[in-house]
Amino acid sequence: MEDMVEKLAEGVEIGNIPCLLMLLYQMTGEEKWLADPYRPKFLRGIGDNDDGGLAEYLQQEIRAAALAAIVDWKNGKALVIAKPSTETLVRMLGVAMAEQIPDKYADFTEAQLGQSPFLPQHKADVPSDFSVIIIGAGIGGLCAAINLQKAGIPYTLFEKNPDVGGTWYDNRYPGCGVDSPNHLYSYSFAPNDWTCYFALQDELKTYLERVATDYEVRGNMQFEKPVQTARYDEKNQCWEVSVLNPEGKVEMHSARFLISAVGVFNPPIYPNIPGLSQFSGECWHSARWPEGVSIEGKRVAVIGNGASAMQLCPEIQDQVKSMAIFAKSKSWVAPHPQFREKIPEPVRYLMAEVPLYRDWYRVRLGWTFNDRSFKTLVKDPSWDNPEVSLNRSNDEQRKFFTKYMMSELGEKAAELSPHLIPDYPPYGKRMLLDNGWMTMLAGNPKVELVPEKLTKVEGNRLYGSDGTVYEADVIVLATGFNVAQMLNTFEIQGRGGLSVRDAWRDDEPRAYLGTTVRGFPNFFTLYGPNLQPGHGGSMFLTLEMQVRYALDLITQMAKQGLGEIECRDSIESEYNQRLDRAMDMMVWAHPKVETYAKNANGRCVAFIPFLNVDFYDMTKVANLDDYDAVPNCKVKTSYDAGATELKNGNRTHARRVG
Repeated sequence: MEDMVEKLAEGVEIGNIPCLLMLLYQMTGEEKWLADPYRPKFLRGIGDNDDGGLAEYLQQEIRAAALAAIVDWKNGKALVIAKPSTETLVRMLGVAMAEQIPDKYADFTEAQLGQSPFLPQHKADVPSDFSVIIIGAGIGGLCAAINLQKAGIPYTLFEKNPDVGGTWYDNRYPGCGVDSPNHLYSYSFAPNDWTCYFALQDELKTYLERVATDYEVRGNMQFEKPVQTARYDEKNQCWEVSVLNPEGKVEMHSARFLISAVGVFNPPIYPNIPGLSQFSGECWHSARWPEGVSIEGKRVAVIGNGASAMQLCPEIQDQVKSMAIFAKSKSWVAPHPQFREKIPEPVRYLMAEVPLYRDWYRVRLGWTFNDRSFKTLVKDPSWDNPEVSLNRSNDEQRKFFTKYMMSELGEKAAELSPHLIPDYPPYGKRMLLDNGWMTMLAGNPKVELVPEKLTKVEGNRLYGSDGTVYEADVIVLATGFNVAQMLNTFEIQGRGGLSVRDAWRDDEPRAYLGTTVRGFPNFFTLYGPNLQPGHGGSMFLTLEMQVRYALDLITQMAKQGLGEIECRDSIESEYNQRLDRAMDMMVWAHPKVETYAKNANGRCVAFIPFLNVDFYDMTKVANLDDYDAVPNCKVKTSYDAGATELKNGNRTHARRVG
């Protein structure tokens, strides 16, 4: 016990003051910990505000009281306030963040704290033929598998790779990592002892592998079996799926429901550059970085300057003989004091031994990186400087980021800033956290920024658009993925043989709640259209909300004796009209913003124009009235009433009675 107290004391001594205050309030029930003089002061930016902006003597008083309360709790004393009311939670979060939190975050905060789990915790009463096929074992597929298993719903998952991980299996380039804090970028039901605040690929992949093992879902997963086609069988109300096994033979499988969890960061984009395929050196996409390859002493050319390039270039800058970075676009770069920093061992111990501290740390991150910044991405129609910013807050951030980037460039600011500092508002493209990118460009003589498009390749010679020639031994294509052309890794046909490519006009994906698609019954697409949290947040959160919604629909179908549901045309249309109206007011609609999130017509198809809390409310309970429903063809049911004729065909759907 003495050793434990000593380790806890080390963690509390450097722990986060706002989190310790929340812990103190719940452990002691004393209101004073939420009042002055202990209330934290507001901190601009996205840092953790570890000292709460308080005087040193107040910090020490809080830390001493927190340690005493933790020791009492470890000795068996119960929390005085084990489960604060939702109203109290909003008040507590407001104190912890030193800002006003809207009342509508009550249920959302309760769920984030773990008081009301995001996902169902009970078995579902479903018929034996309610089976599910999941495509993909990344974050979304793994989430679906775990929660289907918890619910007792039979499923099989097919994955093209030899193991789980998805994006974090495929991408292995130097410096590959996450730019959302790990305590947020993880499942709410599977906390982890992270070594870094922003982990690299190997730790993220290890986490997903551990979760798959701990939740015992591997037995339902079939690896190295890429899905080829998926076709809906209307007569039998099921999906027929063909997969290619490791021996090269086609296998057929069927299930009542189909869940696509292939995501959007797959497959890679290979640019159409004349002569690229005849390049005399080595060439690969960043997402296909060869294992064991050496670039020591080589002349490297990197095409692109998005998230992948920004992560890998500083990582390899000291190994190469030279590096030319072809960067025809610009990105906002933001600082974060904990980016690539290790979490101190005492803090890791505190989080492991006191889950309540870890949970409050996660909740605070959730507010900081989720909806807090949303208002800065929304147009103010009366704003007098709309060419470069959207509103006063957005303009202040533009000035802050500009000042930061200029300071990092130092003496090279006048030379490089015209090619690096964007002329569009912050958040118009994915915000990138600085890992030494700016100082590398300004200070490493081996690195050259080429603010032009690569126009052609001849042998080992690369030509910029101004005719300048660069020689290279290696070309790295950091050119991203075809995000707008969703569901492009397998062929999928819905009702009447309708191809998703035709339904979506190739790159015009539409879905209800980004999850169900008209014309494709009993189908759920995870990380679907307009679901990427572009204003901040974690895809884990969005995926958990989608899985919860899908499970609710499946469970309700079982109770009602249904065999098929398909989103009503009017419901999908109304939702997407609402989405488009909201999108017109967002930064991604700005005329100067060019991003992978837009399709060929300039419509943003990836980012979500709603608050996270709003999507939480939209998906909390599924409404069967949003769907055309058909009784289960394999069971007797009284589910039969006024039929509603579909607009795209002559068949009718029975609708729910009452």
